[in-house]
Amino acid sequence: MTILSIQSSVAYGHVGNSAAVFPLQRIGVEVWPVNTVHFSNHTGYGAWRGIFLPAETIAEVILGIEERGVLHECDGVLSGYMGDASIGGVILDGFKRVKRANPDAIYCCDPVMGDVGRGFFVRPGLPEFMRDRVVPEATIITPNQFELEYLANRKVTDLGSALASVDQVMAEGPRVVLVTSLRRRDAAGDRIEMLAVDSEGGFLVETPLLPVNVNGAGDMTAALFFAHWHKSGSIQIALELTTAAVFAVLAATADRGAREIELVTAQESIANPPQRFSADQVR
Repeated sequence: MTILSIQSSVAYGHVGNSAAVFPLQRIGVEVWPVNTVHFSNHTGYGAWRGIFLPAETIAEVILGIEERGVLHECDGVLSGYMGDASIGGVILDGFKRVKRANPDAIYCCDPVMGDVGRGFFVRPGLPEFMRDRVVPEATIITPNQFELEYLANRKVTDLGSALASVDQVMAEGPRVVLVTSLRRRDAAGDRIEMLAVDSEGGFLVETPLLPVNVNGAGDMTAALFFAHWHKSGSIQIALELTTAAVFAVLAATADRGAREIELVTAQESIANPPQRFSADQVR
């Protein structure tokens, strides 16, 4: 499998492509990373240095790949943090180019916009662009609970409202929705969940809530789920494998009290997770 991954990158730490590329490679996926920003570190530190790459530069990189005559080898496009709507336009155009070369190619969008407790942390206009332009083009989307609520324009408080919100978003185009960091009132408070839904059903998986406060776990989650779903064709299998790998990495991070996810230290657990979590069918 080959993925064109268009995301941010950092020199120190793991977010965006710096969190997605290595886990994908560790499970045997070829990755063509195209960076949308190059920062010293992720913005969660409150201070950083580096540059937003112009949309024209990103488009040039994608064009250069196309000129190598290899886009037919690409099985799909993965995107995360976009920066602004102009970057989103380049990503959509890039997917169209891949789709022309390989009609079976799919698009996985992690609609990074905000989070519970923080609200929106992207530039004005990007949430609307994400909702109206990007999500309808995506095969898979991987919103967190806050982002799902925005896309569906309704609160998610329990399993019923989560499923209803997913259905509403899927009606706009995506075939698969993975909801990350799901916390609902009808679930245990010391657990955290992920919910995966497609046209054939829905599966829910829960893990213990670990004492970590890190960035990049969502980027790793979207990348692994995309690859495992493409390989297996099963949201249940993809959900279980992704959950096991991400939990192992976060457990290693918690054990070390680290500020960055322990991708390298826990790399064997990405390919061969030591613990499996069963996904229960909820639809």
